[in-house]
Amino acid sequence: MSMFAAKTFEELTTREIYEILKARAAVFVVEQNIVYQDMDDKDYDSLHVYFEEDGKVTAYLRAFETEPDVVRMGRVLTLQHGQGLGGKLLRYGLEEIRQKFSPKIIAIDSQCHAIGFYEKSGFKVCSEEFLEEGIMHVKMELEV
Repeated sequence: MSMFAAKTFEELTTREIYEILKARAAVFVVEQNIVYQDMDDKDYDSLHVYFEEDGKVTAYLRAFETEPDVVRMGRVLTLQHGQGLGGKLLRYGLEEIRQKFSPKIIAIDSQCHAIGFYEKSGFKVCSEEFLEEGIMHVKMELEV
């Protein structure tokens, strides 16, 4: 069985938390070779949006409020590249963020190679490039 879901930290089961952390490690630590502390306490206050297939999380993002009317998205990933799952996750996630937070702005620090991916959903680059965890990024915003 496969499905999209959006849950607060308290709503997640221990198995779901484990699968989310496993997917994040697979992409950011193993695939992209980023050495960082992934569990940063923001998970407690985040909306966790994910796609689950046969009990495994294969796409994920989180969102949390950083100031009134501003929601930050992060940890966006998919384990299945080139199949459209990332776009579906982003569309589902943006709708869930709009419903749960009613923000005026959704912000993200995007890896530079993913700028076009976010631009398709209306995000605009709003910074110069900067280095974060050894990878070039830009700040992007979507006005809701």
